[in-house]
Amino acid sequence: MISRWIDWCAQNRFLVFMGTVLLVLTGIWALRHIPLDALPDISDVEVIIHTPWAGQPPSLIEDQ
Repeated sequence: MISRWIDWCAQNRFLVFMGTVLLVLTGIWALRHIPLDALPDISDVEVIIHTPWAGQPPSLIEDQ
């Protein structure tokens, strides 16, 4: 199977070259147009929750 694939690529060098060029150009275009929001946000997430629980210390509320 792989030998047939290699033979086909050797016989159709121009198509393989053009496909490679197309993939490289598409990759360059994608890198230039990717929004910065697509990069992951690695900052710490902080969530503030307000809840009424009279008479309990904050550490107990946090553990619950």
